[in-house]
Amino acid sequence: MQTWNLLELEAPDGIRTPTVLHSGDARAIALCLHPGQTLGNHQVRERAWVTVVEGEVEVSCGGTHVSAAVGSLVMFEPGETHSVTSRSGARLLLLLAPWPAGGHYAPADA
Repeated sequence: MQTWNLLELEAPDGIRTPTVLHSGDARAIALCLHPGQTLGNHQVRERAWVTVVEGEVEVSCGGTHVSAAVGSLVMFEPGETHSVTSRSGARLLLLLAPWPAGGHYAPADA
């Protein structure tokens, strides 16, 4: 068994210093968004679940925009373009599965 306190993980550069908690058949990543930071429009090959652990974020996906506060869980389908922004700062838990999805790594990286 492994445990983590998601409220105590350090991320001095916000989204530039994510913490990979686990990487196996799924990947768990802790992220901190400093006030004003944005994970701009992007997509991943895996299904992605984002849980708001602290703070609040604005999530955009297609034409849908939602505010997500502590306790919110948002899921994105593989390849779905989305963005996440926090005006006041937030801590997030990101789960990606299956990890890695087919085509995640370029053939030279596999």
